Amino acid sequence: MKALGKILGLFFLGLLLIIVALGFALTHLFDPNDYKDEIRQLARDKANLELTLKGDIGWSLFPWLGLELTDATLASASTPQQPFADLRLLGLSVRVLPLLRKEVQMSDIRIDGLNLNLQRDAKGHGNWEDIGRPAPSADNTPAPARAAGDAASGETASQPAEGNQPIKLDIDSLIVNNARIDYHDARSGQQLSAESIQLTTGAIREGASIPVKLSAFFGTSKPLLRARSELQGRLRFDRALQRYQLEGARLSGEASGEPLDGQTLTYAIQGELLLDLAAQVAEWNGLKLSANQLRALGELKVRDLDKAAKLSGGLSIAPVNLRDFLTGIGQALPAMSDAKALGEFELVTRLSGTPNSLTLEDLQLKLDDSRFNGQLAISDFAKQALRAQLEGDHLDLDRYLPPAKDAKGADAARQAEVKEAVARAGSNGNSPLPEAPTQQAWSSSPLLPVDQLRKLDLQLALKLEQLTFDKQTIEALNLKAKSKTGLLTLEELRGKLGGGSFDAKGRIDVRPAIPLLSLQQRLKRIPVEPFLKSDEQAAPLKGLLDLQADLNTSGNSEKAWIDGLNGTANFALKDGVLVDANLEHQLCRGIATLNRKVPSNPPSGQDTPFETLQGSLSLRNGVASNNDLKARIPGLSAKGDGDLDLRVLGLDYRVGVTIEGDQRAMPDPACQVNERYVGIAWPLRCRGPLELGAKACRLDQDGLGKIAAKLAGNKLSEKLEEKLGDKVSPELKDALKGLFNR
Repeated sequence: MKALGKILGLFFLGLLLIIVALGFALTHLFDPNDYKDEIRQLARDKANLELTLKGDIGWSLFPWLGLELTDATLASASTPQQPFADLRLLGLSVRVLPLLRKEVQMSDIRIDGLNLNLQRDAKGHGNWEDIGRPAPSADNTPAPARAAGDAASGETASQPAEGNQPIKLDIDSLIVNNARIDYHDARSGQQLSAESIQLTTGAIREGASIPVKLSAFFGTSKPLLRARSELQGRLRFDRALQRYQLEGARLSGEASGEPLDGQTLTYAIQGELLLDLAAQVAEWNGLKLSANQLRALGELKVRDLDKAAKLSGGLSIAPVNLRDFLTGIGQALPAMSDAKALGEFELVTRLSGTPNSLTLEDLQLKLDDSRFNGQLAISDFAKQALRAQLEGDHLDLDRYLPPAKDAKGADAARQAEVKEAVARAGSNGNSPLPEAPTQQAWSSSPLLPVDQLRKLDLQLALKLEQLTFDKQTIEALNLKAKSKTGLLTLEELRGKLGGGSFDAKGRIDVRPAIPLLSLQQRLKRIPVEPFLKSDEQAAPLKGLLDLQADLNTSGNSEKAWIDGLNGTANFALKDGVLVDANLEHQLCRGIATLNRKVPSNPPSGQDTPFETLQGSLSLRNGVASNNDLKARIPGLSAKGDGDLDLRVLGLDYRVGVTIEGDQRAMPDPACQVNERYVGIAWPLRCRGPLELGAKACRLDQDGLGKIAAKLAGNKLSEKLEEKLGDKVSPELKDALKGLFNR
């Protein structure tokens, strides 16, 4: 037995020596470089790949199955003169014996100088897309059909038996040095690049924590952008459970280019990433984001990866100076009245979404001194469908609007015309009647972004406790609007202003070449003074306005809107005052003239209060006609008719004032109303810029002459009656009265 054991031992020793000798002979006597042509032909036949091996092939057989390639290029066999990849060095080695146990134990895998040049032509075909498709054979059998036949014939042999376990990986490390990827699309002209790619890993073993570090420089041509990025983390995977994790992940770097207007964005993103293909779930927990001054925390979860993926999670942005942040990434802000606006921004929200939508739920937003809560959503990225439901405490909109500009062009000319008219009007209205204005008061600059509005898909609901706009404070504001396919509808706009209230509806239709606009408005006890005054001119009128208006127009500028303004309106002004224009004084002067007396106690006030001012307007092409103006002042009542030319902001009115008597405690004898004047409508003519208010009104001298003639006729009739009595026929009396009336 001992001899048999010795013989077997010698046999196996000899066999081992033979294997070692055979490996030595194969690796030293067999040179794979002699078979480069065969290798190239095999690549053409099986993969439609043009493989060029310029350097030597190094290899080892036992105990490591090693391979080393240098100076290799790859191209599609369809375009062999246009390589899409070249490689300076590829080195790897695998232990032979573990392969028999379906284990892959490898030393370092090293790739140096890999360059990928990916091109897509004007027809959309990529220079890499033919790889893996066998070339046509001599029998002209189509490649897809032949490939299908080969697959059918070898299906049983190629498929692994049921229950086979996946190959176990054990790799010491993976190192990629100085790699580069270039991509060019001839159709769009877009160019993308990743250069100086460096990848290093620790030992790659299933279930173990694998250190990973990747860095590269990225660039795009449209827009021109450059970025440096570095990714670090620990990779862990389990192929049986289909579970992949990147623990302690951190992506950081810098970016600059055209979108940033030459500024630099420094960014860092951290967190724990998980991909569970068995559960079809991806998660990003412990998310931390920084971008220059901006800091954010959150978590994201995506489920149903194999179906319509659904996003959920949360996001919190710490207080940040939004103005400085936006300026720091090259985003130019429009001019604002308040240079400190956008100084503070803060946001907390829950996220939900799909591949084509995103919703910010339970939103809490702080912008400067304003706070909002509600929901914001993009319901369709492709259609840019916006949805917003917000409630807020207060918002000073004036802070974010452009600062007031000096009048220019036609507006400057009109302002000069108004100033001249004001200077001529004087303080007591004793100058000649002003001329009607002629200068256009409105700008011709386009106001509506028509192209954007035609694409806008919007649903907006906004509630504010207080809104400041144009120095006016609106309370309990409620706004609802929607827009789709070029039709913007104002469903509701209501609130409280200065103790009164307003309610409006309207729409803007930009589907036609010329936009169409309509507005229905209801005002109740709204103070008019704030809307009539300016920095240069005090309000000519005070009071509380009730208004019902139904208006429509067309165009895309202030001038076009006013020129095309049509509709109807009814108004009533209560508790009104004509500022700095004492009509009672002017009438007193007129009565004193007729009485041939000099006023001794003229009214001292500079304003004219009135109890009621009401009427209706018919608007046609920017001119508002009013035929039923009624006004009541203590001691006076008035009726009038005329036009308001909104195009030049001018008025032209004839007003008949009926004197009811001096109601003061100490009436002026010169201004006392004689019984002959009771019931007579004293004529006023108002003409000039609207800013003049009552200063544009003068006694109508023609009308005053008619009144004088009428009074003279009445006096003559009285004397005839007194002298002749019944001797004068009624027909003669009527004829005399008619003569003087004329």
